Amino acid sequence: MKSQVVRVKVKRVRGVKDQDIPLPRYMTQSSSGLDLFAAVVEEVTLEPGERKLIPTGIALSIPKGYEGQVRPRSGLALKDGVTLVNTPGTIDSDYRGEVGVLLINFGHQPFKVKRGDRIAQLVIARAYKANLELVDELDVSPRSGGGFGHTG
Repeated sequence: MKSQVVRVKVKRVRGVKDQDIPLPRYMTQSSSGLDLFAAVVEEVTLEPGERKLIPTGIALSIPKGYEGQVRPRSGLALKDGVTLVNTPGTIDSDYRGEVGVLLINFGHQPFKVKRGDRIAQLVIARAYKANLELVDELDVSPRSGGGFGHTG
């Protein structure tokens, strides 16, 4: 089955100053997420337990009916304990500001973010609008109200 392709416009927010930062890109032909790159001016250090907003140097125009989901890179999480505070982060279709990645260091060592490092992934996904309907009763399901670990 062929994947659907959605046109997303990308702008470098600092123009030629960030030409050395790669635009988001798929690292393999079957990747779901585009890698996002750090557009830090100087190296940034995240101490254990510290979080910082890392700029990407880009802004996006995502079509209406879609969203951008900013997700952690599994390699950073596994090797260094670095992930995202709000995951997935949502980029709404009407947002035109710079995409930032809110990294947190859950590791035991300081983590350095260098210019051009791959820091997160961006997945473009369909975003449906919900039509909420207030009711007195919900339909019954086998799970019912069971949550947070109810299956063991």
